[in-house]
Amino acid sequence: MKFYKSAMAALMGSALLVAAPASAQITSIQELLNQVRADAAEQDRINTQRVREFESNAAQQTEELRRARSELAQLEAQARRVESTFSANQNQIDGLKGELTAAQGEFGEVFGLARSMAGEFKSTLDRSLITAQLPNRTEVLGRVAESDALPSTSDLNAIWRTMLEEIVEQRKVASFSAQVAGIDGQTGVTRVGPFVAFTEDGGEFLQYNPPSSGGEDLPRLSLLPAQPGGAIQSAADRVLNASAGEVVYAPIDPTRGELLKTFDLRPGPWERAQQGGIIGNIIMLLGAVTGLLGLLLIVRLFLIRMAVAGQKRKSQPSKSNALGRVMLAYEGARNADADTVELKLDEAILQESPKLEFGLNFIKLIAGIAPLLGLLGTVTGMIQTFQAMMIYGAGDPQLMAGGISVALVTTMLGLIVAIPLLIIHSFAASLARSVQSTLEEQSAGIVARHVESRSAGSVGVAPVTKI
Repeated sequence: MKFYKSAMAALMGSALLVAAPASAQITSIQELLNQVRADAAEQDRINTQRVREFESNAAQQTEELRRARSELAQLEAQARRVESTFSANQNQIDGLKGELTAAQGEFGEVFGLARSMAGEFKSTLDRSLITAQLPNRTEVLGRVAESDALPSTSDLNAIWRTMLEEIVEQRKVASFSAQVAGIDGQTGVTRVGPFVAFTEDGGEFLQYNPPSSGGEDLPRLSLLPAQPGGAIQSAADRVLNASAGEVVYAPIDPTRGELLKTFDLRPGPWERAQQGGIIGNIIMLLGAVTGLLGLLLIVRLFLIRMAVAGQKRKSQPSKSNALGRVMLAYEGARNADADTVELKLDEAILQESPKLEFGLNFIKLIAGIAPLLGLLGTVTGMIQTFQAMMIYGAGDPQLMAGGISVALVTTMLGLIVAIPLLIIHSFAASLARSVQSTLEEQSAGIVARHVESRSAGSVGVAPVTKI
């Protein structure tokens, strides 16, 4: 039985490995064995046919191999001939160079120095802002620097003339038309020496892009990614609005553009606030909500104050304002004694006080919490900084910049929120105290008039005769 089971497993496994499936259903072991044998015979036939085809193509493959080796030999011979020709040409060039050096004599050093100076000066002018106005002035310098022949007199004179032209142009405030990247057509440009350039329409600052290989057709000028604004922008506007011969203060970038490019790296107000992280966002949210509440309270107290002032000019009390409700409280206790009237009025004033002081304590609380949150952010940021120093060391300042930003920005945000809230609280509290003082003053007047009226009513009047 064990042998029978093993044979069944082997036969079934062999049947699974054969590519061609049985066409009819197998019902016995003998049929399975016959099928396996037939499939094995078919596979042997296919393999034998492939071997015969491979052997029949051996002659063709041998011919292709011979042809490939022949082509390789021809190419190697051609490479040897080219190499020999190249060596001969190189030897001829070296000999001609020697003859040229001998013919130049002492002038060779002079012209070599001229070529060196022309190359260095061309590199300097290519990086100069003035080249945006005079783009073709370095062609002669490039020709002199790259030529092996003796430069002509005109080429030599062009070197010192270009130097003199650069000196003259560096002291000018000039206007010209040029192509600016990102702006269609020619644009009016004003430059201040080799230092800064800005458009005549809007005074937008430009950056100079030196020519490079493959990019000479691109505009030499492009708008700065971030405009400086402020006093620098005002100085540019003064230059644009100045008349000929007028002396004005102009913006100067001594680094010839590198300093102005740093404005793109400076964060804006919102970006700087975002450096405060989660604590900074909490401070800004509390400040915005509380500030809005404070402004609404100021408007509300101002309207209450106007209503109380209007009630002072009327004898008929109204429930729509605080003073009117105090007067109505007196109307309800008019027939009582003075002490009772005074207590009723004090009670009415006490009922009005919470309405007047609503929200003031919350504003004061947030004004006190904001600097504490800023201090918390400072401590958190310093902890992050020390952790970065502990892990990465103090060699890279950028690793510590995040923690320092949180430490400084959160303190700044806390103070920015606290100072306006304190001002709002002081102004709102002053309005509330003003209304309360008015209510107390009017209440005292009401009590005084009540006492006077009761005193006048209790004194009798009798006629008398003068002797």
